[in-house]
Amino acid sequence: MNEVRLVGPAGEQVGIVRIDDALRLAREADLDLVEVAPMARPPVAKLMDYGKFKYEAAQKARESRRNQTNTVIKEMKLRPKIDSHDYETKKGHVVRFLKAGDKVKITIMFRGREQSRPELGFNLLKKLADDIVEDGFIESAPKQDGRNMIMVLSPTRKKTEAKVEVEAAKAAKAADRAAKTEAERQQEAEIRAAHAAADTKPKKKRGPADNMDPDIDL
Repeated sequence: MNEVRLVGPAGEQVGIVRIDDALRLAREADLDLVEVAPMARPPVAKLMDYGKFKYEAAQKARESRRNQTNTVIKEMKLRPKIDSHDYETKKGHVVRFLKAGDKVKITIMFRGREQSRPELGFNLLKKLADDIVEDGFIESAPKQDGRNMIMVLSPTRKKTEAKVEVEAAKAAKAADRAAKTEAERQQEAEIRAAHAAADTKPKKKRGPADNMDPDIDL
């Protein structure tokens, strides 16, 4: 086939033209003729600066990789008969992981006779899921895995959103510290200025009358 459906450099439809004419138009515009849909009938070709096209495509690919966030799965291990203090401590770690945008794998470890009471692990996992509902949700429901019971929690926010919030909080803290430092510096400068003014204030000269006893009648 010696014809192509030609698309202009701005995406405009030129129409079906002979390949020789398409090549001539490319030379006249100092552009390349690039086949973009070879399986179409007729094939689709576009006039473009191919070098610039490849450069921009590479830039977009690099930007996409830079913005891509790797999924991190943290792990937290619990015992089915964990005491309330340890539970609160580990729940705090789980919340912190979720707030950072990470998934959390919760593992309940059974020992001895505990293995005959899987409801202990199930109830504990359900309680944990209820307690962190504002920051995460159950991605993988509790299931038995040998001697353990496993559940996977996912964050309610994307990692990129969590990262932006963390960076904003850091910036706010830095701004507060800078403002406090500036206020302290200004206060110190005012105190020094007041002391300097007091030191340079002219003293009253003492005359002969200042040395006389006020009780003596003249």
